[in-house]
Amino acid sequence: MDFETIFPFAQLAAKIAFVVGLALGVVPIMVWFERRGAAWMQGRVGPNRVGPFGLLQPLADVIKFFHKEDFTPRNANKFYYYLAPMMALIAPLCAMSVIPFGSHIVVEGKTVVLQIAEMDAGVLFILAFAGLEVYPIILAGWASRNKYSVLGALRGSSQIVSYEISMGLSLLSMLIVYGSVNPHDMVAWQSENWWGFLMNPFGALVFWISIFAETNRLPFDLPEGESELVAGYHLEYGAMKFALFFMAEYVAMIMASALISTLFFGGYGILPGMQMLIDMIVNHFGFSAVGAQNTLAAFQVLSLVSKVAFFMFMFVWVRWTLPRFRFDQLMDLGWKILFPLSLINLVVVTLAVYYFNS
Repeated sequence: MDFETIFPFAQLAAKIAFVVGLALGVVPIMVWFERRGAAWMQGRVGPNRVGPFGLLQPLADVIKFFHKEDFTPRNANKFYYYLAPMMALIAPLCAMSVIPFGSHIVVEGKTVVLQIAEMDAGVLFILAFAGLEVYPIILAGWASRNKYSVLGALRGSSQIVSYEISMGLSLLSMLIVYGSVNPHDMVAWQSENWWGFLMNPFGALVFWISIFAETNRLPFDLPEGESELVAGYHLEYGAMKFALFFMAEYVAMIMASALISTLFFGGYGILPGMQMLIDMIVNHFGFSAVGAQNTLAAFQVLSLVSKVAFFMFMFVWVRWTLPRFRFDQLMDLGWKILFPLSLINLVVVTLAVYYFNS
C-alpha cells in the first residue's frame, strides 16, 4: 500500500499506542509513588527491598498476580463475573480517546490532530463512558453472590450516581462559559482568556471533589471499606481479575485528572514560561514553521502531562491526609450540600454569562 493509504491508519494506531501505553505505563509508577508517599506522610520507609528505592516492587507485584491461583466462586454468574473487570478497565480508556493531548503536528505535509477520536461533542462522549463505571461495580457485586460484595456494589452505585449529578452541574456551568462541548474549543478559549477555574472556582472545586467519589478514592472509598465490607465489590476477585480492577482505578484517576485539566486548567495549553523556552529552541535550531509547530505540540503534551501528574499527586495526598467518611456523611455531602450549591452556581454563572454577552 502507498503512503496516502496507510497514513490514516498508521497515525491512528500511533495515537492509540501513545495514550494507552502511557496510561497503563503510569499505573506501576503510581503504585510505587503511592506506597512511598504513604510512607513519607506516615514517617515510615516504604518499599525498599526490590530494586533501588523499591522501584522494582510493582514488577514483583505483576509477577505475583500472574502466578496466583485464578479462583472463581462456585455459585458466581461466570459471564458477568468475568465481564465486570474488563468493563472497568475499558470504560476509562475509551473516555480518554476524546481528550486532546495537544493541538496538532505536521508529518510529511499532513496534519495529525493529537486526539484519538475527533468529535465535536467530545465532552458528552467522555461523560457517557465515565457513567459506565457504575456497571462493573454492580456486576462484580451481584455476580459474585457474596453479601459483602453486594453491599459494596450498592454503596458504589449509589455513590457514583449521587455525585455524578453535582459533577454534571459543575461541568454544565463551564459549558455555558465556553459555549461548546468540543475539548479543543475549551482549551482555545482558556488560552485566549483565563483558565476555567479562575472564571468558576466553585465549579472547579465541586468537580474536583466529585471525581474523588467517582473513582472510589479516599475519603470516598466506602465501596471498598475494609473495616466493614472486607474488600467490597471485588472481594471475590483475585489474581489477574483483581489486577484489572486495580489498574482500572488508576486509569480512571488518570482520565479524571486529564478531564479536570482540560475543563478548568487550560488542558494542553502551555504553562507560563514555556513560550519563551519554545522561542529559544526554535530560534537556536532555526526551525521552519513546521518545526516550530511540532515543537509547540511537544510542549503542549508536556504541559498536559504535568497537570495530570499534579492531580495524581493530589489523589495520593488526600488519601493519606483525610479520614474515610461514614456513608451517611458521604450522601449528605452529595445531596444536601454539593447538589444545591452546584445548582445555585449554575444559575449564577448563566446569569453572569448572559450579562457580559448582552
